[in-house]
Amino acid sequence: MKLICIGRNYSEHAKELGNEIPDKPVIFMKPDTAVLKGNDFYIPEFSTDVHYELEVILKISKGGKYIQKENAHKHYDEIGLGIDFTARDLQSELKSKGLPWELAKGFDGSAVISNFYNKNEFDLQNLDFSLLKNKEKVQDGNTKNMMFGFDDIIRFVSQYFTLRVGDIIFTGTPEGVGKVNENDLLEGFLEEKKILDLRIL
Repeated sequence: MKLICIGRNYSEHAKELGNEIPDKPVIFMKPDTAVLKGNDFYIPEFSTDVHYELEVILKISKGGKYIQKENAHKHYDEIGLGIDFTARDLQSELKSKGLPWELAKGFDGSAVISNFYNKNEFDLQNLDFSLLKNKEKVQDGNTKNMMFGFDDIIRFVSQYFTLRVGDIIFTGTPEGVGKVNENDLLEGFLEEKKILDLRIL
């Protein structure tokens, strides 16, 4: 299973981190060991500035290579929510040296994955999703604001990586990312349905 992640896919998020607006998808990967087991996230000892990033995720149901945009919708049947935990202090250090981000993005437990739901239950072009931190809404996104939609992402990614059944794509986070602290409670909502519930330890 591959975890393929899209960076800077919401312009306001790119701006809040001082990043340029990309003209094509920004791709990074997480190993399968990044998938969080259970509902408790432990802040790693190597970071003092871990940030949450809530994202809509896709599960690949049909593999393929060089998938055309008009056929991309045939390659996933289910969607869910994920949190891309990022060691922001480590990421900033790596970026300043022109080094890859994997240590800041791919560490154990850094990929939270919800249950998956039939995509036909939702309007994928106008899908609300949100994150509450200690009962206060901190992220409020809608897929209509994505710079690269689901089908564009699948087309682009499949030029470089063969997609296989079970692969998961993190499609990018909206603005409002921020630091987590011990004892924080994170709750993720897809439309009005709570599908993530996570304690920070």
